[in-house]
Amino acid sequence: MLTPEELRQIRRLSLQAGRRVDGLFAGGYRSAFRGRGMEFEEVRPYVPGDDVRHIDWNVTARADSPHVKEFREERELTLMLVVDVSASMRFGSGGADGRTDKRLQSARVAGALACAASRNNDRVGLLAYTDRVECFLPPRKSRGHSWAVIREIFEHRPQRRATDLGVAIEHMGRVLKRRSVVALVSDFLDIDDRVRGLSAFSRRHRVNAFLLSDPLEERLGDVGLLTIEDQETGERRLVDSKSMRPGRPTMERRDLLLQCGLHATSISTAEDPFRALQRHFHRLERLR
Repeated sequence: MLTPEELRQIRRLSLQAGRRVDGLFAGGYRSAFRGRGMEFEEVRPYVPGDDVRHIDWNVTARADSPHVKEFREERELTLMLVVDVSASMRFGSGGADGRTDKRLQSARVAGALACAASRNNDRVGLLAYTDRVECFLPPRKSRGHSWAVIREIFEHRPQRRATDLGVAIEHMGRVLKRRSVVALVSDFLDIDDRVRGLSAFSRRHRVNAFLLSDPLEERLGDVGLLTIEDQETGERRLVDSKSMRPGRPTMERRDLLLQCGLHATSISTAEDPFRALQRHFHRLERLR
């Protein structure tokens, strides 16, 4: 069960996400994440300048005058949030407020996207994963659904520590029957093992990746001997910080995501995640 303080934190986070969505990027979300395509609306008489490819020949033959099909953009879409809740996401140096780790930053990102989807009348769902599917909330439309998403990300106590993005991709492939917008929120530490699967997945869906990182992951510095613990395996060892080499740098992981056909943005625990989302949407608008 959540403590009263944790509940207060979730309420603050939900209110903050809602305000920042309205103030920063509600329009950007609508422009960047459009519906599945065009939906037939009606048939009307042809007027000069209409696209002849839209002529309805059956109606034209019956009416003995040219008629064209009218279409409107289908706005509603499905946004699926796929969030890494493995042990590595609980790492962080505090950020600007002194308490931000990758998990809290991921809750802000996912919560803001859920709020934006709700305001756009879209269906939104959540899959939280470690090396198995930890939680699945099917896509639906509801005023309180963004609250449920934020609460689930914040409240969930994962049963496993390790990460396997492949498990999440495989599950999404089974449950998403129609082309959808997918937002992957993770530190992508296992990206090297998942390049082929991500490439295939991005051909079926519009996939956006939000790569969470922390400044300490890139530059620890020479601080002498350290006892370190692998958060995902629990293994401990004594190491000399001078000999430590970081894993694949954040920008390299982001570049790999781009090579897989994903729209990728890196977000540090030290920056404002809502402005990072705004940059992401603006970049998608320019690509369109």
